[in-house]
Amino acid sequence: MSMQRIVAVILLFFLVEGTWFYWLLPDSMVGRIIPHFTLAFVLFAALYRGRHTALILGLAFGLLQDLAFYGRILGVHSFSMGLVGYMTGFLLERKRSTLLMALLMICMSTLAYDTIVYFIYRVFRLTDQTFEWAVSHHIVPSVFLQILFALVIYVPARRWFERTGSNAKSEEEEE
Repeated sequence: MSMQRIVAVILLFFLVEGTWFYWLLPDSMVGRIIPHFTLAFVLFAALYRGRHTALILGLAFGLLQDLAFYGRILGVHSFSMGLVGYMTGFLLERKRSTLLMALLMICMSTLAYDTIVYFIYRVFRLTDQTFEWAVSHHIVPSVFLQILFALVIYVPARRWFERTGSNAKSEEEEE
């Protein structure tokens, strides 16, 4: 049941990042800031539920993003989100994450995600922008948005994941 709630919350974030967010953003920033709210929640799943959960969620919701938003080439966001989620869960598998560590991992993971997407697009010649231009105009503003979003949802997400994690453990112990 907890996995169903996680999927429902990620679907909600997916809808927000694709629709409502752009209504709130000034017109001058619409092409520059790209929200990755689903990625942030996949990274929270990696921090508190494990790398395999983050891998599955990253692959599924990355593919959903590929189909809904970025139809030029399929699988780029699925691969990138799954890889970044898995690596985040792998790096912090046995460590208890604090606020600073969670924000640092979300920052680094978002940088890695956007960099992987950029270089895949570069390899397939879907972009002709330089990496420096992409970093200054797209990646860094998006990272700041991700850090702000992660800071806002950190406490509720952590409590929720810890509560669902303890419920899942108690259900396994009862069986």
